[in-house]
Amino acid sequence: MVFSSPVFLFLFLPLTLLAVLLARSTGARNTVLLIASLLFYAWGEGVYLLLMLATILVNHLAGLALARWPGHRGPLVAAVVLDLGALAWFKYAGFLADSFGPIFAALGMPLPPVEAVHLPIGVSFFIFQGISYVVDVYRGQAEAQRNPGAVALYISLFPQLIAGPIVRYRDVARQIADRVMAIPLFASGVRRFVIGLAKKVLIADQVARI
Repeated sequence: MVFSSPVFLFLFLPLTLLAVLLARSTGARNTVLLIASLLFYAWGEGVYLLLMLATILVNHLAGLALARWPGHRGPLVAAVVLDLGALAWFKYAGFLADSFGPIFAALGMPLPPVEAVHLPIGVSFFIFQGISYVVDVYRGQAEAQRNPGAVALYISLFPQLIAGPIVRYRDVARQIADRVMAIPLFASGVRRFVIGLAKKVLIADQVARI
């Protein structure tokens, strides 16, 4: 699902906004946004939603461990290694197999065949969001979030999920916990979305065809 598709513009986005506006508390709005974000990703990537959920779980548990043992690098290192390991597999497994396979074969140690590895949409963004969370907690720049739903929302929020930007957790932690719903802010957001959509459809998409 892309932001300029009819399904997003005339079905997904209006229903999500309506549900958010009807929600009576920040917690309820966060739940709506989390469900919408997971559905948004599952729509395009299906089974790879499990990868995102695993990323959320790993970094949430690492954050809790860092809160329990402040200053210990073990949870941070473990989370970063798992995050970057997953990213490296999806981005470079095929390339490395093609590059080094002939060398190992010539040495009499053929590598097992590596099937073409699909690169999930947005994998770099949500993995680096997860890393940002544990790094901010480790440095003491943000408190560990005990609510897994809040961590999940930060990592999976659909407006920045597939194209970024990567947002530091410390910059949005307060907004996730408590934010103001006001008509001027909503109108400003709609205006920015319309301008961005127009630039994409009328300029970026047309230039890409040249």
